[in-house]
Amino acid sequence: MIQLDPSLKPADLSTKLQRFWEISAKKIKLIEQQYNPAHGSPVFTMQGRYTTRGWTEWTQGFQYGSAIIQFDATGDTEFLELGRLKTLAVMAPHVSHTGVHDHGFNNVSTYGNLLRLMREGKIPFNAWEANFYTLALKVSGAVQANRWTPINSKTESPFGTGGFIHSFNGPHSLFVDTIRSCRSLVVSHLLGHTSKGEGDVQINLLERALHHIEATATYSVYYGEGRDSYDVWGRTAHESIFNVTDGHYRCPNSQQGYTGFSTWTRGLAWAMCGFAESLEALLLIPDDELTALGGRERLESLMLKAARATCDFYIEHTPLDGVPYWDTGAPDLHKLGDYLHQPANPYNEYEPVDSSAAAIAAQGLLRLGHYLMQHSHSMDGEDAEKPGVIYWQAGLTVLNTLLDIPYLSTDPAHQGLLLHSIYHRPNGWDYRPEGSKIPYGESSMWGDYHIREAALYVQRLLDEAPYYAFFTGCIRQKDEQHEW
Repeated sequence: MIQLDPSLKPADLSTKLQRFWEISAKKIKLIEQQYNPAHGSPVFTMQGRYTTRGWTEWTQGFQYGSAIIQFDATGDTEFLELGRLKTLAVMAPHVSHTGVHDHGFNNVSTYGNLLRLMREGKIPFNAWEANFYTLALKVSGAVQANRWTPINSKTESPFGTGGFIHSFNGPHSLFVDTIRSCRSLVVSHLLGHTSKGEGDVQINLLERALHHIEATATYSVYYGEGRDSYDVWGRTAHESIFNVTDGHYRCPNSQQGYTGFSTWTRGLAWAMCGFAESLEALLLIPDDELTALGGRERLESLMLKAARATCDFYIEHTPLDGVPYWDTGAPDLHKLGDYLHQPANPYNEYEPVDSSAAAIAAQGLLRLGHYLMQHSHSMDGEDAEKPGVIYWQAGLTVLNTLLDIPYLSTDPAHQGLLLHSIYHRPNGWDYRPEGSKIPYGESSMWGDYHIREAALYVQRLLDEAPYYAFFTGCIRQKDEQHEW
């Protein structure tokens, strides 16, 4: 269980953050200097050098989104220009990519961050440039929304039968990860876009995002309500399988975790972060747009239950320092002894940790904590302030751990920023140092991006900058000029 430091404050991370951004800048430059883009998008490191490996192109937005975040945190325009030019040069295929569930990763991290910075006034406003980013985000959300599987929900949904954005495995497959790609649908909707299908049928992008969020909360997250023999409050299944003939749910499964009945911790972290930021985005939606979709109270309750359950599970099933092992049911965890009551050990002989899960989870904990502390919500009559503080302190604890050795990569020759990330343990894709039984010491593009995102979240609080959220780029500023 994570050991919280109740005295830890964002200001206490200030020195670490300064060093972090200095190291981060060097890593971005190192990849630009050394990586050959002809090989495809960089995915994870092997012996300290980025290589490509995977089933889809889902990490390029993290690469160039990292440069944009670096500018946001430091004001160094070299990284802004890198992010802008590369977004223009290479990201268009990701906008029209019909074969992935990753639009929220690739396009919100690039086009979305650039539009956000312009709308915040951090870069000069230019109507043509803003319209370019806006069009890309509108189309991205519509393309993502059309990767759609209708289902017969086991819950009585007031807005009809449900559905979800299906994974690259096919229309039967709901991935817990995809909760973060709902961002692309929400952004497109907030920018005023309505998609059209066969016969000019209008597709409400907000409705599809909320359907997907509900499906994830219903089938990917467990609540200790007797669903199966392994039903524990807050655990998640990586994949949920549906019969596409009749639309009914069949069973849990896992692609990158140990089993469908254990919890792959990066999938858990995606849920934590996705539900927390969905709660934040819901505050922007007018009540009249939510009435036909179940109403604010119901939707908020659904998201809050899932967010709290997953964050509770993470806190309870993660070692003292906030870094989890790759799966809570990994077969050799028992050989580590009482591993939950000691700091995680990335160099052990039995099971790897996954620092990328920790980086994603840190942001989810911070956002949920902030949400509860800012809004007087209750759950079963409970005062929201206390759990809000717990989640907030847990998020700071995790980030504080990741900003230091052995997780922060200080080797100037290593291209990665966050060490001890795991990609695909079952497939054996991760590099194992000679003589080691487990992989360790490597980085991933999603881990590097998300540690930067979590660091930026706290950095902006320290700088008294506007609150960092994916949807702020959808809010027009009063002084924008749209003349051609």
